[in-house]
Amino acid sequence: MEYIKTKIPGVMLLKPKIFGDERGFFLETYRKNQFIEECSKVTFVQDNHSGSKQGILRGLHYQVQHPQGKLIRAVVGEIFDVAIDLRKKSPTFGQWAGAILTSQNRYQLWIPPHFAHGFYVISEWAEVFYKATDYYAPEYERSIVWNDPVLGIDWPLVDGKLPSLSEKDQNGILFQNATHFE
Repeated sequence: MEYIKTKIPGVMLLKPKIFGDERGFFLETYRKNQFIEECSKVTFVQDNHSGSKQGILRGLHYQVQHPQGKLIRAVVGEIFDVAIDLRKKSPTFGQWAGAILTSQNRYQLWIPPHFAHGFYVISEWAEVFYKATDYYAPEYERSIVWNDPVLGIDWPLVDGKLPSLSEKDQNGILFQNATHFE
């Protein structure tokens, strides 16, 4: 596995070594000792899998208690995955990092706790699998509006159409009103 730093320290793009021939392929998606050495000493406690149609945007989510670190990958299709730094004392506070994750490139994005996370589906259909470092706690989940002007995320919208959002995400708050962490 190759661990590639993004513009935000701690957010890492993981590029697997893929072994393949005419029969198919093999790759490792997670190796605890390497992950601890390159990314973070965390324990994953929950795995999640979602499927979404093209144009769906999920996020930008975070939990005010029980913050989750997430290791994200697209197992079907293509997504644009984004992490926003919510740590007030961080030199990258309020900045975002994003990556295209596809079932072809098999990249993963590590997003530490105290970040907001979201993704946009570029392909006709995508399935996203991710590991989380804490349990989902819906009572503590919050959503930042996807097009917050302060964040200025450069979403690769298909045909320039506005994304499809859940009711929760339609009611997302501005970054300036979001909970920020020490």
